[in-house]
Amino acid sequence: MTNEAPAPAPEAPKKAQPRNPLHGITLEAIVTALVDYYGWEHLSELVPIRCFTLDPSVSSSLKFLRKTPWAREKVESLYLFMLREQRREQQQQGQPPQP
Repeated sequence: MTNEAPAPAPEAPKKAQPRNPLHGITLEAIVTALVDYYGWEHLSELVPIRCFTLDPSVSSSLKFLRKTPWAREKVESLYLFMLREQRREQQQQGQPPQP
């Protein structure tokens, strides 16, 4: 019988997600970008949830979205749509697309 602690389990290698546009982006960054682009009023029309309509704030939205998977999916989908819109606008203005 030895007093040695068991060897720690090897960490699972982190998979790179080069094709996932949400990889590495926090939910706070997503909500902030959406508010900057659409504003609270238009955002509440696009995703009609209370945290966007009644006394909206980033912190209250984050609390709700972290607990509610269906709402988080809608917000993430809207964020991806916003990114596509921004790329389209840049291309129309003749600017090179951002990565």
